[in-house]
Amino acid sequence: MIVPFTVSDFLDRAVTVYGDRIGLHDEPDQPAPSWGDLTYAEMGRRARRIAAKLDELGVGFGERVAMVSHNSGRLLTSFWGVSGFGRVLVPVNFRLSRDEVAYIVEHSGAKVLFVDPELADALKDVEASAHTFVIGSDDDLMVDGEDADPRPWDSPDENGTATINYTSGTTARPKGVQMTHRNIWVDATTFGWHTGVSDRDVYLHTLPMFHCNGWGMPFTMAGMGVPQVVLRKVDGTEILRRVEKYGVTIMCAAPAVVAAVLDAAPGWDGPIPGRDRTRIVVAGAPPPSRTIQRVEEELGWEFIQIYGLTETSPLLTINRSRQEWDDLSAQERSLKLMRAGSPAVGVTLKVDGEGEVLARSNVVLAGYWDNPEASEAALEGGWFHTGDGGVIEDGYLTISDRKKDVIITGGENVSSIEVEDAIFSHPDVAEVAVIGVPDDKWGETIKALVVKAEGSTLTEQELIDYVKSKVARYKAPSSVEFRDVLDRTATGKLQKFKLRAPYWEGRDRQVN
Repeated sequence: MIVPFTVSDFLDRAVTVYGDRIGLHDEPDQPAPSWGDLTYAEMGRRARRIAAKLDELGVGFGERVAMVSHNSGRLLTSFWGVSGFGRVLVPVNFRLSRDEVAYIVEHSGAKVLFVDPELADALKDVEASAHTFVIGSDDDLMVDGEDADPRPWDSPDENGTATINYTSGTTARPKGVQMTHRNIWVDATTFGWHTGVSDRDVYLHTLPMFHCNGWGMPFTMAGMGVPQVVLRKVDGTEILRRVEKYGVTIMCAAPAVVAAVLDAAPGWDGPIPGRDRTRIVVAGAPPPSRTIQRVEEELGWEFIQIYGLTETSPLLTINRSRQEWDDLSAQERSLKLMRAGSPAVGVTLKVDGEGEVLARSNVVLAGYWDNPEASEAALEGGWFHTGDGGVIEDGYLTISDRKKDVIITGGENVSSIEVEDAIFSHPDVAEVAVIGVPDDKWGETIKALVVKAEGSTLTEQELIDYVKSKVARYKAPSSVEFRDVLDRTATGKLQKFKLRAPYWEGRDRQVN
């Protein structure tokens, strides 16, 4: 017997087995009215209401529904209210500029757009093809009525697109990663298995839900009846408060979030909550071994590292302390946990002759939305080309360099080409190269190496402010260095490896 995998399986089980259990602790401090605490049965009813409203709006199966939102109960429930009933959810990065959001809405062909009220003014002229709503102001669209009877999805297709998640990639225009129901299903179950998720856990959403569907954790946690605590904006002290208040046992985070918690810990009044109970799953960029050691020693939390990409749902590898390491010191363990990890169940990895990491798995994307050329290149030869350089030793992958011209800062991918384009549009800029440089807090920060036009008096701050007006603020350089010339090849190509070298001198890896 073959029954198609769909994302609805996870919430359906929660409703059936854990219907009376609190499944959602919504963010209390948000511009839209908070949903407060909802049981999984209530989440199931609200998901059905969303689907029924999409029926009323004439949104057919396979059509796209975009949502630009901070973490919220509404976004969380939409994974099932939209994708669980045969439509395609497009969760959009709320940090993007107006033009970037407009491009994604148009490129995805979204028929409906939901906008966080905090972003309503900035995005007031961005519209979907049929309907645009401000979350909270049009709340009846999501919560009207006690019960709803949405049109059933009679022919579910596990290979059909469930979500489209846009990533900056290596070009100026973001690419829409098509995640299938099968991709999400396999990622959620293997991720939960490797991290030991059970119905005794409590999950904190420190990770943005738009980012690769919160790494698939909303599905993992629902399937096991885990209460999910929504955090709208990252703050180290607030994370500790919620770990204490709700008894949080697991969360996922970029290295910058880990740093925020470590920075807040010395000012915490009393024992650190979650000691010997909480585990934190980290990805985005490998943090320094000292940070890993501090998580164990200062917080008393278990540090787990994973590696993956939006295109892989994301789980490719996992690095979790194993029995053989129990007698090691925290410092010795941290050196082992710095590695990206060993392949997750169902993942095959290899490194090609050019040092690029390639992957095969059921979690690999179906393709890029409306971009067959990029899809063909990414999946050439039946392997997904990660764009990352690495080595595999004793079954463990270590990422050593980045083939793609991408900077990972605070867990977010930033295309250097996109930033260079924004900088070059300034009339006082003659040449520019954008590189990532190591940073203890953010992993990497963005540095612009700039040759000014003759006679220009352009300053560093003026250029940074200019770029912030062109792209999302987190994509702007944090520093600018003016130079007379930039290293180029005989054919005029920038030699970025030479430009990067002084900032990474003495480091074994060219990522941080």
